[in-house]
Amino acid sequence: MMKYITQFSRIFVGILFIISGLIKLNDPVGFSYKLAEYFGETVLNLPGLIPLALAIAIIVVIAEVVLGVMLLLGAWRRFTVWSLLIMIVFFTFLTFYSAYFNKVTDCGCFGDALKLTPWQSFIKDVVLLVLILIVFINKKYIRPLFSAKVTNSVIGISLLLCIFMAYHVLNHLPIVDFRAYKEGTNIKEGMSIPEGAPKSVVEMIFVYNVNGQNQEFTEKDLMNIPAGATFVDRIDKVITQGYVPPIHDFTLEKDGFDNTEELLQEPKLLMLVMYDLNQTNKKAAETLEKLSKQAQAKGYKVIGATASLPDEIEAFKTLYGITFDFYFCDATTLKTIERANPSLVVLHQGTVVQKLHHNDVDDLKL
Repeated sequence: MMKYITQFSRIFVGILFIISGLIKLNDPVGFSYKLAEYFGETVLNLPGLIPLALAIAIIVVIAEVVLGVMLLLGAWRRFTVWSLLIMIVFFTFLTFYSAYFNKVTDCGCFGDALKLTPWQSFIKDVVLLVLILIVFINKKYIRPLFSAKVTNSVIGISLLLCIFMAYHVLNHLPIVDFRAYKEGTNIKEGMSIPEGAPKSVVEMIFVYNVNGQNQEFTEKDLMNIPAGATFVDRIDKVITQGYVPPIHDFTLEKDGFDNTEELLQEPKLLMLVMYDLNQTNKKAAETLEKLSKQAQAKGYKVIGATASLPDEIEAFKTLYGITFDFYFCDATTLKTIERANPSLVVLHQGTVVQKLHHNDVDDLKL
C-alpha cells in the first residue's frame, strides 16, 4: 500500500511543481515583484536581496520545473527529494508567516493565473509538505523510468527549454497574459462593481497613546478613551472581504486633476508605460519621441504613464526631447499593466487593443 501512496505522491508533487514553475516562468518579473515584497523591511527585513529579486526568481522557478521533471523521471533520487523537502519547508514557513502576521496578501505561487489567500497558500504548502515527506521517507520505492543517458538528456533539455523561455519572456511579453489588463479587456468594465455584489465589512480600530503605551479602541469603545490620551493612528480591519473588481486602482492624473474618464473615452490612445523614469531603458527612451510623432500623425493621442516625480519627468523630457504629456499612475498598477519599462499599450475607448515590450516596437499596429 505504501508503495502506491508513494507513487501517487511522487506524480502529484512532480506535476504540481512543473505547473507552478511554468506559470511563474511565464512571468518571472511579476514573481520577482512578489519576492521583493517578501524581502521588504516589513516582512523578512532583507532589503539587501531586493536588487537580486529577479535573478532569485528565475533560479527558483527553473528549479521548480526541473525538480518536478526529475521527480517524475525518478532521477537523482537523494538529491531530488532533499531539494524538494528544503524548498517546501522554506515555502511553508514563508506562507505561514505571511498568513499569521498578514504581511503579504498573495504568495504568488501560481502567478496571476490563480490567486490564493495567505491561509489557502499555507494549507496548500502543508499538503505538499506531507506528500513530499511521504516521498522522502519512502524514496526506496522510487526507481528511474529510463536509462541514465535518456534521463540526463531529458533533464538537460528541460533545463535548456526553461532558460530559453526565461530569456524570451524577459525580452518580450509573457507567452500567456493572466493579468487584469490583458488584450481585449475594457478597463472601465474591469473597474465596475456588479449590482448586488457583496460589500466588505470593515471595523475601524483607533490607536491612542495612553500613558506612554499604544492601545486599540473600536468605535463602540470611543467613549471609554481616557482623558489626555493622544490619537496615533486609525486601522481599517477587514472582517469580511466583499467583491473586489479585477481593476480597482487605475487612475491617470495630471496637475492634480483626475483625467482617467476622458482618456478612457479616446478612440485612439497610445500609452507609453514607464513606471520609473530612472530605470527606463535608455536605448528605448531615445525612440519615444519619434514613435510619438508617428502615432500622432495617424490620429493617436500619445501620453506617458509614470509614477515618477514631476522634477524627474521634466528632466527626462529634456534629456530625450520629449513633447508628449506624462500622467501620474500608481507604480504597482503600471507594473501590473506591463512588465517592461518602457512598454506600449494601445487603447480604443478604454479597451486594450495591443500591448508590446519596447523590444517589439516594430510590431506596433497603428
